[in-house]
Amino acid sequence: MEILKEQYEKEVLPALMKKFGYKSVMEAPKLEKIVINIGLGDIKDNPKSLDNAVNDLKIITGQKPVITKSKKAIAAFKLREGVNIGCKVTLRKGKMYDFAYKLFNVALPRVRDFRGVSVNSFDGRGNYSMGIKEQLIFPEIEYDKIDKIRGMDIIFVTTAKTDEEAKELLTLLGMPFKN
Repeated sequence: MEILKEQYEKEVLPALMKKFGYKSVMEAPKLEKIVINIGLGDIKDNPKSLDNAVNDLKIITGQKPVITKSKKAIAAFKLREGVNIGCKVTLRKGKMYDFAYKLFNVALPRVRDFRGVSVNSFDGRGNYSMGIKEQLIFPEIEYDKIDKIRGMDIIFVTTAKTDEEAKELLTLLGMPFKN
């Protein structure tokens, strides 16, 4: 299933080397990791929501999520330090490429009125972050078994030095950017 990894080695790497004039393949940017995060605001009202979010993330990524805890107390949100507030998964190597392929070719085209992802979500250091409004776009999630529609943040961490290099890398891998 490592279609994207093979595509990177055969097509993306030579194209990046040619466009940016790299002398060595080690200079060319590559995808380092993908971090998927689900933040839960309703955990105080519904403690079971954490288990459901962890289960959804496990089904989508094929890897057990880590539960994230609050770092400091915020009175306005009625939040104490050390309370569970979400879960996240860090994907690397094969699972990372499999998830990226599934996201680009299966999940994103299922979004209603999808015209592409924003080009303005780069952080200035070659990393890209995007948000998804519902977990239902992934084919593994069964509509009848979800308790609540949850969004998630997806961060693509690359070794690129600039946003232009990262954009070219993600475009060549198949990320559907808006024109």
